Amino acid sequence: MGKQSTQSPESTKLSVLNCIDLSNPNINQSVNFLKQACLDSGFFYVVNHGISQEFMDEVFAQSRKFFSLPHKEKMKILRNEKHRGYTPVFDELLDPENQVHGDYKEGYYIGVEKDEDEPESKKPFYGPNKWPAPDVLPGWRETMEKFHRETLEVGKAVAKIIALALDLDANYFDQPEMLGEPIATLRLLHYEGQISDPLKGLYGAGAHTDYGLITLLATDDVSGLQICKNRYAKPQIWEDVAPLKGAFIVNLGDMLERWSNCVFKSTLHRVLGNGQERYSIAHFIDPSHDCLVECLPTCKSDIIHPNFLPSYSGTT
Repeated sequence: MGKQSTQSPESTKLSVLNCIDLSNPNINQSVNFLKQACLDSGFFYVVNHGISQEFMDEVFAQSRKFFSLPHKEKMKILRNEKHRGYTPVFDELLDPENQVHGDYKEGYYIGVEKDEDEPESKKPFYGPNKWPAPDVLPGWRETMEKFHRETLEVGKAVAKIIALALDLDANYFDQPEMLGEPIATLRLLHYEGQISDPLKGLYGAGAHTDYGLITLLATDDVSGLQICKNRYAKPQIWEDVAPLKGAFIVNLGDMLERWSNCVFKSTLHRVLGNGQERYSIAHFIDPSHDCLVECLPTCKSDIIHPNFLPSYSGTT
């Protein structure tokens, strides 16, 4: 979700991203590395995040099992109005100006579980999840719910370092109306192995920026993710982001760019297929609907004015 690109001739190079080690006792070093990344590209790696490689491998194995199901079985749990469930190939069109059809990917949405009788379930992105039948994929729900919980905790740990990088209290984003009751959507993704061609409008995922606060992305070892630091450049320069085993690739969303008064960047990115099957899992982490997004106190002054009017998270 977010802003799209403008098509033009392109060049590509390999991106070099900073690596944030969550086990590093030198918090000042982590803050400096993260701040540098947020000012430069809005993308960075996170390692030693507390989720074991064994469990990461199990989650990807379970993701493959789901996408290997017959199409008819997957369509039984098609995505609903709460953005829960399965999305088929071509369902999502991220860059309509430049794509001839939807993305060459299928996906599966999982959000924060809310029973239908809870008041919050009436709000967008809140409500009960949709799950494959237990006899079709035994233990699948439990694996994904655990991964949702654990990656959300990683996201909150990253948000603490972001807060410090913005000269805020480390727990600034952990307030109840922010990440205390987040809109946190896990999305399993499967790219079937098509070859992308930007000149023909064919993409694994069209160019876009993410809507929310931050996104955590776990990938297999197949490349495909690209970022463009300056979306207005002609030609656009796209940089390949290499997979890093066991790491999350983290990027900032449009909401954090607004919050920081454009100090930190929400960067255009896309996925190009190279003919190999590819799996990834994105966790989109946003504050609650009731969170007022307005210029942070450390990002304005008597001479630096807010670039955006205050708005609530659900309407930003």
